[in-house]
Amino acid sequence: MQTTLSEDARRLPRAEEAERILRSCVHCGFCNATCPTYQLLGDELDGPRGRIYLIKQVLEGNEVTRKTQEHLDRCLSCRNCESTCPSGVDYHTLLDIGRAVVDAAVPRPLGQRLLREGLRSVVPNPALFNVLIGSGQLLRALLPNTLQAKLPRRVYPVKPRPTMRHARQVLMLEGCVQPSLSPNTNAATARVLDRLGISVIPTREAGCCGAVDYHLDAQAAGLERARRNIDAWWPSIESGAEAIVQTASGCGAFIKDYGHLLSTDPAYADKAKRVSALARDLVEVLRGEPLDKLGVHGDQRLAFHCPCTLQHAQKLGGAVEAMLTSLGFNLTTVPDSHLCCGSAGTYSLTQPELSRQLRDNKLTALESAHPDVIVTANIGCQSHLDGAGRTPVRHWIELVEAALPSPSTGESP
Repeated sequence: MQTTLSEDARRLPRAEEAERILRSCVHCGFCNATCPTYQLLGDELDGPRGRIYLIKQVLEGNEVTRKTQEHLDRCLSCRNCESTCPSGVDYHTLLDIGRAVVDAAVPRPLGQRLLREGLRSVVPNPALFNVLIGSGQLLRALLPNTLQAKLPRRVYPVKPRPTMRHARQVLMLEGCVQPSLSPNTNAATARVLDRLGISVIPTREAGCCGAVDYHLDAQAAGLERARRNIDAWWPSIESGAEAIVQTASGCGAFIKDYGHLLSTDPAYADKAKRVSALARDLVEVLRGEPLDKLGVHGDQRLAFHCPCTLQHAQKLGGAVEAMLTSLGFNLTTVPDSHLCCGSAGTYSLTQPELSRQLRDNKLTALESAHPDVIVTANIGCQSHLDGAGRTPVRHWIELVEAALPSPSTGESP
C-alpha cells in the first residue's frame, strides 16, 4: 500500500514502524472474512482493511474525527485477521499506534472518559477489585441484571497451595481479576506443577501485566507496569527460574510482547526481551512434561473455547485441546472456533451491545454438542461466557487438577 506520512506523523516515535506495516498491506480483504465486527456490522470501516485505511489517512495528515475513533474502538484486537492475512500484516501493532494518535487528537465524551478511567483504577488493583466483588455478592439480589452477570455465579473452593520444595522453579503471574473471580485457578496450577516436580515462586510484588492501561488510552502507564513486573521477577530469573507461567492467555500475550514494546528503552530493552522469552502459557509448560505419570482420569464431556489471545496472538490453537484429549477428556467439536467471544479485555464494558451479540453466538456454537462443562484459558473469556447463566464455564486446569488421584490413596479426590 503506497503511503506518504505527514510531517507531524514522521515525528512520531513509531513512525517508521507504522509506515512499514502500512506498506505490507496489499488490501486483499481476506481479513474481513474472519473479522467478528465486520461479520456483525457489514461495514468496511468496521473490518481490518477499513481500519487500516483510516489509520493511513490519519498518519497522512487527514482530519481525525470522532467517527474514526468509534471505528477503531469497535475493534476487539482479537488478531483473527493476523491469522488470516497472507501478507503477514502486523495489524495489532498498527492499531496501537493509530489509536494513540487518534486518542490524543479527539477528546472523548465525559461518560467514556469516566468509564475508562474507572476501569483503569479498579481492574488492575486486586485488593480494590476483591472488595467490589465481595460487596457485589452480598448485594447481588439488589443489582441490575447487567451487573449481576459480571459477578461469578459460583466461586469454587480454593485448595491449599503446596510449599516450595523442588529444585525446578517457575514464576507465575497471579493476575488482577482472576484471584477474585476464579481463585482456584492458580492454586490448581500450583498443585499440578507440584506433582510434576515444579515449584511456583511467590512474587507478590508483580502486579497487573499492563494490558488494561495500554488498551485504554494509557500506553505509558501500561509500559510502566511492565517495567515494575520485570523488576519484581528479575532476582528470580537471575537465580534460575525456568519460566514465567501465565494461566490467563490475555496476560501472556501482552507479556510476550514486552520485548517489542520496550525495545527502545535502554534501561529495560534487554531485560524485557529476556522476560518475553521466558513467558509461557500454562499449556506450553505442561505439554513438555510426562503427563502420563500424573494418573489423570478425565471422562467429562467438554467444549473448549480457545481464546483469541491463545490461538491468534500466541499461535497455540489446538494445544490445550490435544492435551485434554490425551488425558481422557471427551472434547466436542465447536463450530467457528476461531471467532471471538466478545470479552476482549474490557470490551464487554466499553462496547456492551456488540460484546453481547458475540457472546451469544459463541455460546450457541460451544453448546451445540451438549457439553457438561465449557472450559477456556483466559479469565476474561471465562467470566464473560459464564455471565450468560448457561453452561458452566471454568479454566481447563481446574478440571485436570480435579481428576488427579489423591497422593495418599491413588484415587481421584
